Amino acid sequence: MRLRADVSVADTDYGQVLLDERTGHYWQLNPTGVVVVRALLDGADEDAAVAALTSTYSVGEAQARQDVSALVEGLRGAGLVTA
Repeated sequence: MRLRADVSVADTDYGQVLLDERTGHYWQLNPTGVVVVRALLDGADEDAAVAALTSTYSVGEAQARQDVSALVEGLRGAGLVTA
């Protein structure tokens, strides 16, 4: 997965912000979202992103899988990422 070329990323005290430069919309990622997005942008698949989330935070695998899936669907639905 990759961010579109016109999506900017900025680290914040509370996670990250993704800016869709086409629309001007911001998307706030909390720290758990940052772990997932970084893993995916580094080439991990969703299973590896789940593993990264469960190893970083005290969250069960089922919840992590649901969270990763929801985040990926949200990013795709917003048009922020490419395959």
